[in-house]
Amino acid sequence: MKNLGFGMMRLPVNSGPEDINFDELNQMVDEFIDNGYTYFDTSYVYHNGKSEEATRKAVVERYPRDQFTVATKFPTFNLVPEDEIEGIFQEQLDNLGVDYIDYYLIHNIQTVYYDDVDGNGGIVKKTHLFDHAKKWLEDGKIKHLGISFHSSPELLDRVLEEHPEIEFVQIPLNPIDWDSDFIRAGEAYEIIKKHGRKVIIMEPIKGGGLASMPEEAEAVLKEVNPEDSIASWSLRFALDLDDVIAVLSGMSNLEQMRDNLKIANEAKNLTDEEYTALERAINIYRENTPIPQSEIEKFRGLTYHNVPVPAILQAYSICQVQPDPGFSDDNNYVRNAFAELANLDLTKGIPRETVVTEDGEDITDTVENAVTWLQENTF
Repeated sequence: MKNLGFGMMRLPVNSGPEDINFDELNQMVDEFIDNGYTYFDTSYVYHNGKSEEATRKAVVERYPRDQFTVATKFPTFNLVPEDEIEGIFQEQLDNLGVDYIDYYLIHNIQTVYYDDVDGNGGIVKKTHLFDHAKKWLEDGKIKHLGISFHSSPELLDRVLEEHPEIEFVQIPLNPIDWDSDFIRAGEAYEIIKKHGRKVIIMEPIKGGGLASMPEEAEAVLKEVNPEDSIASWSLRFALDLDDVIAVLSGMSNLEQMRDNLKIANEAKNLTDEEYTALERAINIYRENTPIPQSEIEKFRGLTYHNVPVPAILQAYSICQVQPDPGFSDDNNYVRNAFAELANLDLTKGIPRETVVTEDGEDITDTVENAVTWLQENTF
């Protein structure tokens, strides 16, 4: 199945995020479609609101409607009042230049927007956002309704139970996030399958964070597949999974596009030897962060306002080794964990709480430094 997706979030630009390099983008689109791929993923907010327009210019205006599928998302996090919802949706249709959207997502379903910090219902419920989406579905303005998700598997299970109209879920999924303490992508993936829904995978290379690894980790992978790029391992990990509509990759230049096309075109299921090598490389990756995973493991069982301390330290530490530390999925999950487990709003600050290990070591400052950084960079 040709299920590589073109993520229109990190497009080639000239002088800034709104100044998109259409010469290069058009060539990327052409090669993508020429290789038999069709799925383009954009949103109302990418590239400071210019990504949908770029998708129209590079794809919609250049190809027949039956040669591509387009996905976009409602900007849940903009917290718009209900009387503005229909206008935004129409603006998206106009931005894209289409009569219907193939895959439409409620963007960033998470604890804060779904339940609110107090658990009494967030913006999604207060504005009846799913009711609007169901009407667009009934009217044929969208063909498939889904969500992008950034919170706990427990919340995801409940959301899918409460909304049978959801056909698919977009989640971050890669070898680091698969079993991370907050993102728990593997559990989320299994919940989606349990409910009989389809999956869209985003961040398969963790926003570029898995395109390179520490030298020791790369050596493990190169020993098995010396000619393969480091990024190819994570992309193949995602392409290997069942019930996946698309594996999205945010490609910023023609070189990245060609590498991803080569990987997807030639992709084979990972062998047991390759899985073992990838697991070893990921363990090395985690050890080469500001707080090594082996150190974090010593704090199992400790909590900070009901939130597991190892999860907090792991999220902070992994963020620090990403290309853009302040824009990593982990930040979102920390905010939602405090809302879900402690009814606290991370953006407003968290009261001090002492954290002491079984052997009497006070690690409060370590935990609070991590929480402070995550608070400053949450979104």
